[in-house]
Amino acid sequence: MNSPAGKRFDVCVSGSGAVAMSLALGLSAEGFSVAWARAEAFQAPTSQDVRTYALNARAIDLLTRLRIWPALQAFAAPVFGMQIRGDDGGSLEFSAWQQRVRELAWIADAGALERLLSDALRFAPRVEVVGALKDGQAPVPSSLLAICEGKFSDSRRALGIGFDRQPYGHSGVAARLVASRPHQGVARQWFRSPDVLALLPFNQPEPQASYGLVWSVPHARAQVLTSLPAADFERELNQAIEASDPQALPLIGELKLSSELASWPLSLAQASRWAGPGWVLLGDAAHQVHPLAGQGLNLGLADVDTLLSVLVDARRAEPWREPGDERLLQRYVRQREWPTRAMASVTDGMLHLFADSRGPLKALRNVGMSAVERLGPLKHWLVGRALDA
Repeated sequence: MNSPAGKRFDVCVSGSGAVAMSLALGLSAEGFSVAWARAEAFQAPTSQDVRTYALNARAIDLLTRLRIWPALQAFAAPVFGMQIRGDDGGSLEFSAWQQRVRELAWIADAGALERLLSDALRFAPRVEVVGALKDGQAPVPSSLLAICEGKFSDSRRALGIGFDRQPYGHSGVAARLVASRPHQGVARQWFRSPDVLALLPFNQPEPQASYGLVWSVPHARAQVLTSLPAADFERELNQAIEASDPQALPLIGELKLSSELASWPLSLAQASRWAGPGWVLLGDAAHQVHPLAGQGLNLGLADVDTLLSVLVDARRAEPWREPGDERLLQRYVRQREWPTRAMASVTDGMLHLFADSRGPLKALRNVGMSAVERLGPLKHWLVGRALDA
């Protein structure tokens, strides 16, 4: 749908992923006029989407307000507990009842989330689809340009915004699995030096007996794993778990692939600036973290939630300020930059700590992990930060 000539929008949202669509939908619900500069190449994936998202309480609250969560819940599974194992006896466990919450997170189908958001935007008032940005410039007049284009954002580059990317030398290998025993809502993670392996409880294709796999491994190892026949990959996976935690495999059961394998390079990245006069960055366009804590999309949706709150509050208390007012946007930056940097530091520190093969450090990190397990207030604080992103 083309914009009427001369029309000026409150916000132009650029991007086609979950963060961009959530922002456009949220702005529309709050009465802002939105030009959605959807990527020209946007289309439904032609191959199976094996990605899963770990959604925390804040993300679910936002999706509930956007009226997406009730439908998405049919494509999600709750996490009631999480078991983390080090590479030399270290262990750490979290449970929903200890946190006094119904669940720690929900593992959701990434493709289903994006389909539901796209469907909702078809009927959203005040949202008009416009052409893609060119050289960082919106195709229609707007007060604010919200860039949600992901980690390889062309618009961020065109604006001259630095993006300090530090490759990990690892790839994330993802797949869907079916187990011979029920998962009971327990997520499991093993720090195996140098790789990190996680099984996320899921309900598709087998209810109560499926997992989403996220396996962070060095690039060369990822190439080998993704080229293996299904039976050989399954054997490698089951052997990796048995070698890391012999007591876990009888509880998990035998794991079988139920999807294709996918992989992508992993990096730590942060934009040099998040906002300026008339523009703002959200999601992976502003920051990128290691997936070992499952917080990537949660951080992006927290960006959306915060920006919406800042714009709505300003419209009520300072109606003379337009959405692109730089002073207004700095409020968003102040609220989001520190939590995001803190999460990035935690995930980066954990990865490097467990990637070091030196004996003394290996013993120390596992002792430290077990010490956190015994410190109830610290455990409670860590999970609270993850629930809120």
